[in-house]
Amino acid sequence: MRFGLLMLCLAYVLSQFFRAFLAVLGGVLERDIGTTPEDLAFASGIWFLTFAVMQLPIGWALDRIGPRRTAATLLLLGGGGGAALFALATGPGHVTLAMALIGVGCSPVLMASYYIFARQFPVAQFATLAAVMLGVGSLGNLVASWPMALAAESFGWRASLWGLAAISVVVAAGLAVSVRDPEPVEGGAQGSVLDLLKMRALWPIFPLMFVGYAPMAAIRGLWIGPYMSDVFALDIGQVGQASLVMGVAMTAGTFLYGPLDRILGTQKWVCFGGNLICCVATLTLALLVGQGVGLSILLCAMIGLFGASFPLLVAHGRSFFPPHLAGRGVTLMNLFGIGGAGLMQFGSGPLHAAVAERAGAQAAYSALFAFFGFAILAGLVIYLFSRDYKP
Repeated sequence: MRFGLLMLCLAYVLSQFFRAFLAVLGGVLERDIGTTPEDLAFASGIWFLTFAVMQLPIGWALDRIGPRRTAATLLLLGGGGGAALFALATGPGHVTLAMALIGVGCSPVLMASYYIFARQFPVAQFATLAAVMLGVGSLGNLVASWPMALAAESFGWRASLWGLAAISVVVAAGLAVSVRDPEPVEGGAQGSVLDLLKMRALWPIFPLMFVGYAPMAAIRGLWIGPYMSDVFALDIGQVGQASLVMGVAMTAGTFLYGPLDRILGTQKWVCFGGNLICCVATLTLALLVGQGVGLSILLCAMIGLFGASFPLLVAHGRSFFPPHLAGRGVTLMNLFGIGGAGLMQFGSGPLHAAVAERAGAQAAYSALFAFFGFAILAGLVIYLFSRDYKP
C-alpha cells in the first residue's frame, strides 16, 4: 500500500498540474489558436465543473467498487485522452473539451487517497495525512509554472501535452497494479449522500468550502498570468516565475495547516483565522492593483499561503461522517470545494470582460479580486456558526 499511496501522490501531482498550467500558456495559445483570457477562464471553469459533477458518482464508486479501479480507469481515459486531445487542439472549443476530459480523469485521485485515510487511519490523523498528500501533490502546481513555461518555449506546447498524455497513461497503469482497496465495512451498513445532507453539523461548513478554495485556484490557475502580462507587461518566463512564487506559497500553506488542528486543539478556528487572512490579502490586492510587481506577487503568495485550508476543511467535515459513508462524505466536501471554484471561475471571465470594456484593465482586475475577497467574507460569516472538532 505504501507504493500505492506513492502512485496516488504522483497522480495528484498531475491533477494539480492540469488545474494550473493554463496560466502560463495564455500568450502562446492566443497566438497559435486564437484563445482569449475569457476562453481560458471558461475552459478552466469547465475543468472544475466536470471535476465537481463527478464527485457524487465517484463517492458511490469508492464505497462500492473501491479506489483502485475507480482512480486508474478514469485517469487513463480522461487524463491521457484529454491531454492528447489538447495536443491536437486547433481552437478554443477543443481546449474546452480537452479540459473537460482532463477534469473527469483527475476527479477521483485525491478522494481515493482521502477515502483510504478515512477508512484505515484514526480520525485525529486525517487532517495531517490529507495535508501531506495535498502538499506533495502541489509539486504539480510548481511544475505548471516556470517549468511548464520553459517546456513550452523549448519544445512547444503541443509536444509538452503529448508528453503529459503519456505520463498520465503510465501513472494510471501504476495505480491499477499497486493500490489496494480497504476491506468492506463490517455489518453492511447502507446509506446515501442524502443522509449526509441531513447532518446539520455540516451545513455551516459547506459555504466556506464552496468559496474558500476558489480565489487561490482561480488566481494561480488562470488570472495571475493575464494580470501580470496585461498590467505589468511581463513575458511568459516572468509570468512563470511569478506563478512559481505563488505555487511555493500554496505548497507551504498546505503543510502549515496540516498539524495545526492537533497543535492548537481546534479545527474551526484554524480554518477561520487562515481564511480571514486570505480574505484580507485578496481585498488588499483588489485595492492595490497595478501598484507594483513585487507587492502584487507578495499578496498573491499570501493568498496561496493562507488560502490552503482545503484539507483541514475536509477534515472538519470528516469528523462528522459515519464510516460506511466515508467515500461519499469526502467526495461531497470535494464537490462543494471544486464546484465553487468552477462556478466562480465561470463568473470571473464575464466580470473581467465587462469591466475591462468600460473602465480598462486595472479596474477589471480590481473588480475580479474584490469578487473573490467578498465571497470568502460571506463564507466566513456563515462558518462562525459551525461546531468545532477538537482532535
